Amino acid sequence: MEPRRGPAEMQLLGHGEERGNLSGASDSVLEALARAFKLDDAETAHLFDLARAATASPRVRRKRSPQTVRPSVQRVIDGITTAPAWVRNDRGDVLAANELGRALYLDMMAEKAAPPNSARFTFLNPKAREFFTDWERAADDVVAVLRSTAGKNPYDKDLTDLIGELSTRSEEFRTRWARHDVKYHRTGRKRLHHPIVGDLDLSFEALELPADPGLRINVYTADPATPSEDALKVLASWAATQRETTKAAVKEKM
Repeated sequence: MEPRRGPAEMQLLGHGEERGNLSGASDSVLEALARAFKLDDAETAHLFDLARAATASPRVRRKRSPQTVRPSVQRVIDGITTAPAWVRNDRGDVLAANELGRALYLDMMAEKAAPPNSARFTFLNPKAREFFTDWERAADDVVAVLRSTAGKNPYDKDLTDLIGELSTRSEEFRTRWARHDVKYHRTGRKRLHHPIVGDLDLSFEALELPADPGLRINVYTADPATPSEDALKVLASWAATQRETTKAAVKEKM
C-alpha cells in the first residue's frame, strides 16, 4: 500500500486554487482526488473549500471575519465560572472572554493590538515561548488553522493582512505557512506555563456557534484532583482579587 499523501499534495492543490484549476470541479472529482491523495478529513474539507472559493461570486469573496460577539454569548461565557473560556473568530482574534479566560491568557490579553490575536501572540511575542510548554506544536497548530481558514475564505482582507504581517515579521511563520498543512483544532490538550500559577495541563473544547458562523467558544478544563485543577482555582482566586482591587481603586478616584 502506498504511503499516505500529505502536505506536498495539499501544496499542489493550494497552487491549483490560485491558478483557478479547481473552478467548476464536481464533487465526484474532488472526492476522487481526496481518495487518490489519501487526504484526511481536514485536508478533504480544505480541498472542497478551495473549489468553492474558486467559483464564489465577488460578493461572497468579500466576506470578512466576524469582529463582534452578541451580548447573550458574552453572558454564556461569563456564566462559566470554574473554567477559562473565550470566543475567537477564524483568524484567531479573541473577541470576548470570561474572567478566568482573561487571567489564563494574561500576556496575550495585555497586548496593545486590539483585539488580541492568538497567531500574532504566538509568533511575535517572546513571552509565548515561555507560556506554551510545547511552543513548536502550538505554532504548527496555529498555522494549520489559519491555512484552513484561508481555504474557506481566501479573500478576507483581515485574514490576508494578518498573514502578510506574520510572513514579513516571522521566519518561523513563513516556514510553516509554506508547508500548506491544514488540520481541525476542535479538541485536545494544552500544556502551559502561567506566570502566576506555574504549569498547567488542560483539556480544551472548541464549540462552534451555529448562529454566528466563524465564531467558536474555547473552554479549558483540568482533570479532577490534579495539580492543574488546584492551579486553576488559585488563578480564579487571583483574578477575583484583581477585580476587587480595581473596583476599590476606581471608587477612591470618584
